[in-house]
Amino acid sequence: MDRTMWKVNIRANHVFLSTVDVTLDPDTAHPNLILSEDGKQVIFGDVWQDLPYNPERFDTCVSVLGKEGFSSGRFYYDVQVKGKTRWTIGVARESINRKGKITVSPENGYRTLWLRNGEYKALSGLSVPLSLREKPKKVGVFVDYEEGHVSFYNVEARSHIYSFTGYTFTEKLYPYFGPCLIDGGKNSAPLIITPVDITDFHIKH
Repeated sequence: MDRTMWKVNIRANHVFLSTVDVTLDPDTAHPNLILSEDGKQVIFGDVWQDLPYNPERFDTCVSVLGKEGFSSGRFYYDVQVKGKTRWTIGVARESINRKGKITVSPENGYRTLWLRNGEYKALSGLSVPLSLREKPKKVGVFVDYEEGHVSFYNVEARSHIYSFTGYTFTEKLYPYFGPCLIDGGKNSAPLIITPVDITDFHIKH
């Protein structure tokens, strides 16, 4: 095995051994979002639900966080984005603002990837356009808390998409999900947290 492939396999093992069982937190969900009973799927609904106006809940930004927060080590999860025309996924720090207009950026506590109008971008201060050979149907999110980086992968293509690096995390990070508006019915597919498949872990870097 050459050194490059060895490094890829070591990274793949780190990712797989860091898999976590993520579920959506209904107490953070914007009132238009509909969560599945098992907490694994989220879609935008036409009806504003009469939900408690608690501090944790997003009231303008169509978003929801995972229940589980992480303040050490590594964690990884997969999100199915198949059939969607718009989405934002990644991680957010615990102290993010949940009310009013929100700018999703590292300065405001987010490390995210998004799709809008057929264009993929990493929201890294000024957004970074991404030229992807294959449109991801499933995106893997990998966080190394101590190393201060967040990486995104095209799971089915087994390829790296983008990494945020060189950060110092000082508080809990939560998985972040933005399914966006339904875009005239074109974006009605849900975001789905899917089980991690060990056969996906020979990632090309």
